Amino acid sequence: MSLERLNPAASSIRRFGLGLAAVGRPGYINLGRDADLPADRSVDVLRTRTHKVLDAAYDRGMRYVDSARSYGRAEEFLADWLRTRPDAQHVVIGSKWGYTYTADWRTDAEVHEVKDHSAATYERQLAETRALLSTRLDLYQIHSVTPGSPALTDPALHKRLAALAAEGVTIGLSTSGPTQAEAIRAALTITVDGEPLFSSVQATYNLLEPSAGEALAEAHAAGRTVLVKEAMANGRLADRHATGPDTAALREIAQEAGASCDAVALAAVAARPWADVVLSGAATVEQLTSNLAAADLRLEPDQLELLATLTEPAEAYWAQRSRLAWT
Repeated sequence: MSLERLNPAASSIRRFGLGLAAVGRPGYINLGRDADLPADRSVDVLRTRTHKVLDAAYDRGMRYVDSARSYGRAEEFLADWLRTRPDAQHVVIGSKWGYTYTADWRTDAEVHEVKDHSAATYERQLAETRALLSTRLDLYQIHSVTPGSPALTDPALHKRLAALAAEGVTIGLSTSGPTQAEAIRAALTITVDGEPLFSSVQATYNLLEPSAGEALAEAHAAGRTVLVKEAMANGRLADRHATGPDTAALREIAQEAGASCDAVALAAVAARPWADVVLSGAATVEQLTSNLAAADLRLEPDQLELLATLTEPAEAYWAQRSRLAWT
């Protein structure tokens, strides 16, 4: 099923999607989780929380939901919600394979997820995803591709992915790390039987880490759907954390606009003409409401120029991200 169903031009809200990384499992690296989630993070509690955020997102007009095999039980929670919302037939569902969740529903696990981009992992995880989401799966992405990933050079895997595309599922990839641009450009060159393999790209892009911007613009110009993740820099650009001198420009623009820092951060990303869908990683309905104020926020060129001063070297940004604790 084509991602064209998203039709982001139909509504400013359609430019935003909901990611389930923060609610599908008890532990994640986003800042402030002790305030966002209750002490009781049992399966049933997080299932209920996920459904509340999904309800709010749908009721506000959002029509894209992003999950992954490694997001704990996010696919399961999403599948449960879809069964209770027969009116949600037009929601576009994306998921990812390539990481296996290993934390056993604990926040203190030594290893929370294990990466493997082999064809065997693809076959196993596709079967797991389909067992939950069945024909509702619209987009299947390789999770966190880097330039050295075998997913970029494995022709047998490419043929398997092309076979899934022939069944109507859009094939995409997400990227991570300071060399995202290299991975994106490599992916754009991959073909199977003369046809481009990847129809979408999801990448980290935010005010602190915009290094993939040119490559994402190239992907968009080449006809790929571009989805942006971590536009809030794992919470670093939220009001309660954007308090230091490095984010003074963000606070200044937020005050000028009469908006929250998170709304300004998301609006700055949505201002990029190549950004088709910008993901909110909200863990609460209140966060989602604040995030979606970005849909009605139009930043002036001079404001965007000032916000560009927040940029960090990519290597430094990713080094700091790697130090974030799972809580």
